[in-house]
Amino acid sequence: MLFNSPVFIFGFLPLTALLCFSIRAVLGRESSLAFLVLASLFFYGWWNPVYLPLLIGLAVFNFLLARPIMSERKKANGGWSKALMIFGVCVDLGALGYFKYTDFLINTVNTIGGTDYHLQHIILPLAISFFTFQKIAYLVDASRGEVEPHSFLEYCFFVMFFPQLIAGPIVHHKEIFSQTKMKRGFAFDRMNVSIGLTIFLIGLFKKVVLADNVAPSANWVFGLAHQGQAVGFLAAWEAMLAYTFQLYFDFSGYSDMAIGAARIFGIKLPLNFHSPYQAINIIDFWRRWHMTLSRFLRDYLYISLGGNRKGFFRRYANLFITMALGGLWHGPAWTFMLWGAAHGSFLIINHAWRALPRKPINAWWSRGIARLVTFLAVALAWVLFRAESLDAAMIIYQGLVNVPDDLNVSALGIDLLWLSFWMGILWYWPNTQQLMALVKPAYDYGRRERHADPLLLPIEGTRYGWLGVWRPGMAAAVLVGLAATVSILSLQRVSEFLYFQF
Repeated sequence: MLFNSPVFIFGFLPLTALLCFSIRAVLGRESSLAFLVLASLFFYGWWNPVYLPLLIGLAVFNFLLARPIMSERKKANGGWSKALMIFGVCVDLGALGYFKYTDFLINTVNTIGGTDYHLQHIILPLAISFFTFQKIAYLVDASRGEVEPHSFLEYCFFVMFFPQLIAGPIVHHKEIFSQTKMKRGFAFDRMNVSIGLTIFLIGLFKKVVLADNVAPSANWVFGLAHQGQAVGFLAAWEAMLAYTFQLYFDFSGYSDMAIGAARIFGIKLPLNFHSPYQAINIIDFWRRWHMTLSRFLRDYLYISLGGNRKGFFRRYANLFITMALGGLWHGPAWTFMLWGAAHGSFLIINHAWRALPRKPINAWWSRGIARLVTFLAVALAWVLFRAESLDAAMIIYQGLVNVPDDLNVSALGIDLLWLSFWMGILWYWPNTQQLMALVKPAYDYGRRERHADPLLLPIEGTRYGWLGVWRPGMAAAVLVGLAATVSILSLQRVSEFLYFQF
């Protein structure tokens, strides 16, 4: 069931909210929590009920295993807690590996060894990449003694809550368990519903009006490259930049819709995007792009490998390995691993540049150049992310540098105007959390976080004027209503979110 489908917007979401609030008013918080777990199972099973036992089975397995892990860690030297944790992580990774990487490994063996093993053509269960990471973090934190007391029902809600189940944000257990225990949890709240609907509709607009309308330019050219056809200079640049914009608005829109849908029920999910194309270096980019994935890779992979604690070169090796594996997490293809490796290399260069003994330049023009260079590096790497094969990626790269002698100046001018329009939105229009700055739109967006993190808009001094102080009212209702109208009129062509394939 897609967030941008009429059945979800006009059926599932409002009906689920109505029943949840009614059950909460009559039977209490625990009953409404149980109802949301059942509704989430229905939501997941709508796509393919065959994989419901997998979702439920892994949830039960991890919950039951966490009990002895937490008991064992209280014994001398941690008892068997670490061994049990490693066993659980291996089971989770084994399930992910079987469904997602079996054919990739068989194909790799066939290519290298000249064998002819048959591919299994296993259908990838929806969301397995996302909920596997949540479960791994849960087991690791259980072995560290960092999981607060919770019931099985609260755990099921944590791993199954439908707004974040399919493609994130990748929530952490502490972000959910602290909210399921609130006295007013899951009760109807006019402000929560108003804020949630606004964020959801902003995300819907990003997806169906922005992402879906820029997608054809990318799909056509990348399709030609996949067929082995040569791609011209302007076409290659248009395709690369169109996909760069499409991917951002598609996944950022999905994350907004997830955060908005959850807020209707009084649950705050963490931020996942904060204007990543405004980043002034690659380190800054990964603090802004897919923030919950970056957090997981940092806390449970990079630090586990040793982080920056074991010397200069080991730190860079850990960065490279983390990003390469993060790339492979996105899909069973060498293009994804190379994309991750490219970003690992970018991060190494960025950290090495920072380590040089020099006086940094901090002027408006230097920040502008840094932002442009960072954006170009990210866009070039997206070619690997989007291409169906390495050969297709090379065709696009060749087109990018194949400047014709008879370059069409008028077409170039039109492309530059098109580029200016999209870059103007990305660089100068406020993002969702900036528009909603005063109503704490996400879990990690309170007053303390806004003052501590320069990525987040401060309460005072916003450059967006009234746009940064959203409150329910006539002006906000009219603007959101217009965006909703345009979005709903575009639902005639419902398309999947790009991250559903991961």
